[in-house]
Amino acid sequence: MEATRHIAALLLISLSAATLPAETMKLKTRTQVLTASSKGRHMPMEREVQWDTKKTAIIICDMWDKHWCPNSEARVGEMAGPMNTLIEQARKRGVFIIHAPSSVVDFYKDTPQRKRAQSASFAKTPIALSTAQRWGTAWCWPDPQREPTLPIDDSDMGCDCKEKYEPGAVWKRQIKTLRIDPADAITDNAQETWNLLHARGIDNVILMGVHLNMCVLGRPFGIRQMVKLGKNVVLVRDFTDCMYNPRMRPYVSHFAGNRLMVEYVEKYWCPTITSTTLTGKPEFRFKSDK
Repeated sequence: MEATRHIAALLLISLSAATLPAETMKLKTRTQVLTASSKGRHMPMEREVQWDTKKTAIIICDMWDKHWCPNSEARVGEMAGPMNTLIEQARKRGVFIIHAPSSVVDFYKDTPQRKRAQSASFAKTPIALSTAQRWGTAWCWPDPQREPTLPIDDSDMGCDCKEKYEPGAVWKRQIKTLRIDPADAITDNAQETWNLLHARGIDNVILMGVHLNMCVLGRPFGIRQMVKLGKNVVLVRDFTDCMYNPRMRPYVSHFAGNRLMVEYVEKYWCPTITSTTLTGKPEFRFKSDK
């Protein structure tokens, strides 16, 4: 009886989502391009694209409740409220929301949102995935055929605190500030993500979360993977952060390092947008970013 009620609830949620009105949202995207007049330098280029909200998903990367680097944890907390506002608005417009808090999805193992990802029908990916990528959380490493070395040195793990902290998996769940709606899904692996997107005919993926130079690029649901799988991908550049310590190359402020990483993504992987293009509100900026 309990199983029957659970299935009925899932069907009701799916039917409710299916009846949301489709609409077109306009995104002002930015890339970095080489032109005949740029003398070998990348120049920013903006263009407007129109995406069907019913064919669009937001993937929220690793917005954990805690982090071993206190400054990083504080910035996630600062960003989470405005990010949730954007997610709520997008959801109302028919955008499908996938919460991807890597390594802690078992916290949600008994929820309909987690079971939705697990029960989505298997769909073959256009390129082969390793077993670890398909069912685990294997990393998508930099592609030397496509991208050069990162513009920031994160070999010290990138904590910008004055005091030294030892890296460790201190996170237990996604930060509570981000509301998980009954119609959302929860997963952190490539195959489940692909199954969810395929089942809904989703071609467009909006990435947001942390950390851009590590997880947002490299997770099996991240930018590298989604681009290689043929999705139209954009990064919300004011709703991300990096693990970068200004005491490391190129010896700029943390936020200047963020901007270098955003430009890197725009050059070699995908366009970016600001939250403004979705919310109509001023773009988010960390209070310490002067």
